[in-house]
Amino acid sequence: MPSETVELRGHIIDSLILPKVLDEILTHGGSFRIAEIKIGEGRTDQSYAKIEVSAPSKDALDDLTLRLRQHGAAVVERASVKLAPAPADGVFPHDFYVTTNQRTFIRVGGSEMEATPAMMDCGIGVDVERKEARALKFHEVRAGMQIVTGHKGVRVAPAERSTERTDAFEFITTNLSTDQPKSAVIRETAREFKRVRAEGGKTLLVAGPAVVQAGAAEHLEKLIQRGYVDLLCAGNALAVHDVERALYGTSLGVPLEGGSTSERWHENQLRAINTIRGVGGIAAAVEKGVLTKGILHACVRNSVDFILCGSIRDNGPLPEVITDSLEAQRAIRDKIDGVAIALMMGTMLHSMAVASLLPAGVKMLCVDINPAAVARLTDPRNFQALGLVTDVELFLRELCQHLEKDEKKSAE
Repeated sequence: MPSETVELRGHIIDSLILPKVLDEILTHGGSFRIAEIKIGEGRTDQSYAKIEVSAPSKDALDDLTLRLRQHGAAVVERASVKLAPAPADGVFPHDFYVTTNQRTFIRVGGSEMEATPAMMDCGIGVDVERKEARALKFHEVRAGMQIVTGHKGVRVAPAERSTERTDAFEFITTNLSTDQPKSAVIRETAREFKRVRAEGGKTLLVAGPAVVQAGAAEHLEKLIQRGYVDLLCAGNALAVHDVERALYGTSLGVPLEGGSTSERWHENQLRAINTIRGVGGIAAAVEKGVLTKGILHACVRNSVDFILCGSIRDNGPLPEVITDSLEAQRAIRDKIDGVAIALMMGTMLHSMAVASLLPAGVKMLCVDINPAAVARLTDPRNFQALGLVTDVELFLRELCQHLEKDEKKSAE
């Protein structure tokens, strides 16, 4: 049987990397022999394993080796990557290497370089003279670009568990449903928000109109005002609901503080859009005193970046909404550098889109009342993605309470 020798280094035991590798081998019809293994004696010590992998055929072995690379396995043979020119704009060569959101390194001419940014569902373009490797989406490919093909010479460095502290993102392996206690996770989220801010990292929020409809907008405003949000990604819908609430106290014509729904409920939303368009946009409305409260008002007043991405369902849209999907994607990619934690609430499609652009090292917490949405947004193989099936108002209210308590304790 054809065989290959691979190596694993790092925290391969407590990060469950070694069991995952052995499971991949057996699940896909291969066999293995552990030629050498060294297990770190302490929590901070790294481990090492050398594994001889066999498969029924060379093609099966190549496929299996590619799967193992996604878990950080490195082939002992230090081969360089194979490069092929892109045949046309927007087209990768045959058998191009497809990236994950893990850190990826390639070997060219005896030296190794990292392909940046760490982003899934891309190819890797290489500038040999500049010694640069870049993850490319289809629309970024130009004819003649040198693209990595196959998997030889590619090394993946998977995210590992922290050796300094434990948290809910790493050790809760299933999503929490509506009938399970969530206070511990929300309390841990508050600690993560404080830790990220103290260490100079960035916190990203992805939010849908459900945040406003559920009455949670005031809590999100508090997070922004207290400096716990660095970037907000949303659609036209969140912005429109937020502006309608600020101007009329309604969301789709439904009063958020009691009262009955107007027969002409739809007019409030359209009038809100018209008001903002009339003054030149959200930022202009804040500066002119037209928009005096709300989520986006808090963003403008606290210099928090927000990116609004459009869709074919949008009314208006508002002036700041990016209607070109590729431009919206570029805008998000330009802003997510340095993001350490992402909170995604009440919007499955926008959350999926943003999650696909984030590197694996970013901790993600997905909150939605719909269990199917949470399941779609969390990958059980990624121990840094956690899902909560709950109402976003209840979650944000408790999160703010924990942050307030921590701030009071720190001040005492």
